[in-house]
Amino acid sequence: MQIVDTHQHLWDLDLFRYSWLDSLPQLNRSFRMPDYLEAAKGLNVMKSVHLEADVDAPYMLDETRHLLALAHQPDNPLEGIVACGRPESKDFKSYLDKIAGHPKLKGIRRVLHTQPDDVGQGATFINNVAALSGYGLSFDLCVLARQLPIAIKLVSKCPDVVFILDHCGVPQVKERNLDPWRSYIAEIASFPNVSCKISGLVAYADPERWTAEDLRPFVEHTIASFGWDRVLFGSDWPVCTLSASYQQWVEALQSITQKAGELNQRKLFCENAIRVYRLS
Repeated sequence: MQIVDTHQHLWDLDLFRYSWLDSLPQLNRSFRMPDYLEAAKGLNVMKSVHLEADVDAPYMLDETRHLLALAHQPDNPLEGIVACGRPESKDFKSYLDKIAGHPKLKGIRRVLHTQPDDVGQGATFINNVAALSGYGLSFDLCVLARQLPIAIKLVSKCPDVVFILDHCGVPQVKERNLDPWRSYIAEIASFPNVSCKISGLVAYADPERWTAEDLRPFVEHTIASFGWDRVLFGSDWPVCTLSASYQQWVEALQSITQKAGELNQRKLFCENAIRVYRLS
């Protein structure tokens, strides 16, 4: 089966600084494109979308330009870039003007699950996210399960923006906490301009003992809420390696969705991504 990976990361510590890696020694090294290609070897990854990796603010513009240049090279599957951004900043639009218009630039993300809850609720933040539709850019929502009401409020204020919810809304997989996550997912899925990535779940599972069955209720509820036309596969590599290899995650998700049939699996693993992220 062909795969479009809507959530891969790269970071080069020789070029840029990522302070959050200091507390994660397993990930605190460079992960470059050759490493990604090796991890995805044999899985028929035909295209990928790079998600910003919460680079330290002084490096945002340089990292984005570096990744856009990488996406132009013919030796990798990179077809889209979701760049870092700080919509809470009054300078957000001037930053956008420096990167907008590049054909490989697809969207913006601001990681909110590491920030105080008020960051994603300010008027400046909401107005700047609403402005993304005028640039033809989407917005990736990266929030904890308990922060999903913040994401719902943002979506309700920005009806013209295409939103993609990362990592099924970051449920507490290891703790098997389905509620109130389930009701939040159903509510945010009621907005037709929101799609959801089936990604990241293994990173929140028990790293030593997880099984596909541990992930199943979270995957199945997300798909039941969004439907097969608004779910996208994402590897979350290399963060997934905290608990699983790229191949182990793919195999687990294929197993969970096998009974849904090849047509629906093609939507999840490939076709929806091309449409939602406007890939060539």
